[in-house]
Amino acid sequence: MYLGIDIGTSSVKTVLIDEQQVLIASTTSPLDIIRTQAGYSEQDPRWWWSATQKTVSDLQKHHQKELSAVKAIGLSGQMHGLVALDHNGAPLRPAILWNDTRSSAEAHFLDTENQAFRKIGGNAVMPGFTASKALWMKQNEPELFRQINTILLPKDYVRFCLTGTTVSDMSDASGTLWLDVEKRNWSEELLEICDLSLSHMPDLVEGSEPSALLSKDIAQNWGMTNDVVVAGGAGDNAASAIGLGVINPGNGQISLGTSGVFFSVTDRFAPAASSGAHAFCHALPDTWHQMGVILSATDSVSWLSEVTGLSISDLVDKMEQTDPLLSSPLFHPYLSGERTPHNNADACGAFFNIKRNHHHGDLMRAVLQGVAFAIADAYDVLKDAGGLPSTILATGGGSQNLTWLNYIASMIGHSITIPKNQEIGAAMGAARLAKLASGQKIDDVCTQPELDQIIPPNPAIKTALTPARQKSQKLYQALDALSD
Repeated sequence: MYLGIDIGTSSVKTVLIDEQQVLIASTTSPLDIIRTQAGYSEQDPRWWWSATQKTVSDLQKHHQKELSAVKAIGLSGQMHGLVALDHNGAPLRPAILWNDTRSSAEAHFLDTENQAFRKIGGNAVMPGFTASKALWMKQNEPELFRQINTILLPKDYVRFCLTGTTVSDMSDASGTLWLDVEKRNWSEELLEICDLSLSHMPDLVEGSEPSALLSKDIAQNWGMTNDVVVAGGAGDNAASAIGLGVINPGNGQISLGTSGVFFSVTDRFAPAASSGAHAFCHALPDTWHQMGVILSATDSVSWLSEVTGLSISDLVDKMEQTDPLLSSPLFHPYLSGERTPHNNADACGAFFNIKRNHHHGDLMRAVLQGVAFAIADAYDVLKDAGGLPSTILATGGGSQNLTWLNYIASMIGHSITIPKNQEIGAAMGAARLAKLASGQKIDDVCTQPELDQIIPPNPAIKTALTPARQKSQKLYQALDALSD
């Protein structure tokens, strides 16, 4: 048996699988987000550990026998979050999350004054990355900054709770911007720019390698009888790719989660920082990937649900009463700023062309179309960077909405394939990494799932919506010029 634990933004999810990778059970525990002011997004790291314990406790109630046979645990998690620990291993402050934009000035400084970040780290410096958050902390909370003993990422804090060791993997470490992504090691030069050193960083392993053993006390509390290996694990997008068997050049995926991600595997370090694409290590040795990222995908839908007071299912029902090819109104999904292609932490969401006859269903359709346009923008960036895959699998909660996938497939002009098992995701990828860390072979473990259906591009949709996308792009440019 193998356990996969995903430290998400909205919840912790844990899956239990057997030797044949059959899902035995899955449990989730919700998480809150601290938003004290505009642009701030934080969580107490101890919430992740409490939620992890809750998910395993739920498994114990009905699957104690299977849980007792666990051989290895894999971890995945939201990337980029700054977890600053003191010399006792206690958090100095709430973690600053990936979608926190307070460090835009620090990101601009690092990106424009230190070209080493693009050359060595392989990416334009953005507020979402850990390096800019650390510089913000140094400049705005100097007393706390001086007390930092160790900096971890979210999933690696949970590993610390599980094992007492400080370790990260290559894929997640790439998102700090302190990693030499080509050489797969920490860069002393990049750390020094932020007044940090190797002593502040966790050890590094590949995502498929063992990182440590589960502590005896926790193993006993969870009723596990083996010496349980904890795998290196992965950032959430790389873990999702492992779960889908997206491991070879030519493989790709679109993830519709809180954020929206277009992910393409490469056999080498292939940076395209000037266009806003990310170039990171994959969770397997000698493998890399490119990503285009928008920050508010399903989060845009969640926001609309919150402000209208309607459930998402109600919004979908109302949307289905509207014309699927109408493009009015328009929506910019930049609720938390944007990465690809704009790299603009100050970008804002907006509705345009609203008329008196529009209602909730029209707004919902505009949100889905607006996110589809943004993902198409990210797709074009990867196309220009030479990172387009030949096959694209869909993952994430939003991938269950076929209307949304139809919009995306049509706007990018590429078929999207839906796996039959909707449970596949980052937690399943983490469980697969656990199997690899226990000694099994990549080709045996990282197979692609049985496929359910293929969503082909619809020329009628592209013809109908292309003018709306072009207008949306011009609106962004005009508003950006006004803000300048």
